[in-house]
Amino acid sequence: MPKVKRAIISVSNKDGIVEFAKELSSMGIEILSTGGTAKALRSSGIPVREVSEHTGSPEMLDGRVKTLHPKIHGGLLSRRDNVKDMEEIKKYGIDLIDMVIVNLYPFEETISKPDVTFDDAIENIDIGGPTMLRSASKNFKDVVVIVDPSDYSAIIREMKDQNGDLSYKTRLELAQKVFKHTSRYDSLISEYLMQIIKHK
Repeated sequence: MPKVKRAIISVSNKDGIVEFAKELSSMGIEILSTGGTAKALRSSGIPVREVSEHTGSPEMLDGRVKTLHPKIHGGLLSRRDNVKDMEEIKKYGIDLIDMVIVNLYPFEETISKPDVTFDDAIENIDIGGPTMLRSASKNFKDVVVIVDPSDYSAIIREMKDQNGDLSYKTRLELAQKVFKHTSRYDSLISEYLMQIIKHK
């Protein structure tokens, strides 16, 4: 397995993220980030490269479009042992991304508020986050994907033991956890919309 050299971090739940990012940075891992996450990391002295700088495209549509870009998803989905993939990303100037740390817009918390509006609920449907999680999980052999802050400590311990890497088993377990998480997230959205329809 290759060592992790570049990570993208975009989290709504920032519990433990500064400490985790400091550990990654101390291992020489470049950190890409967006919005509030980038600000939180930078204010703690962690070097961060904005995703917009990485892609060459600005955030747009009030932040609805940030990471939906070939330079992100090409870097996540490219198979490191596939010669054609490697030739294509070189041709298009795409850098590999070896780790994704994402947790999603707080849809469940938002809709649990008694005064929540339908528009607020809709704006808390995450698009870029699940897309990155799915891309990274599909390519779990080459990309570590982390959705649960409670996994940060164990991941750092294993990386220190494995010379900056993680085992195939750990990578697969993390990917499975992602699909379980995004499945529940989509179910919550589906159920909420069904309730809205029933009351129309």
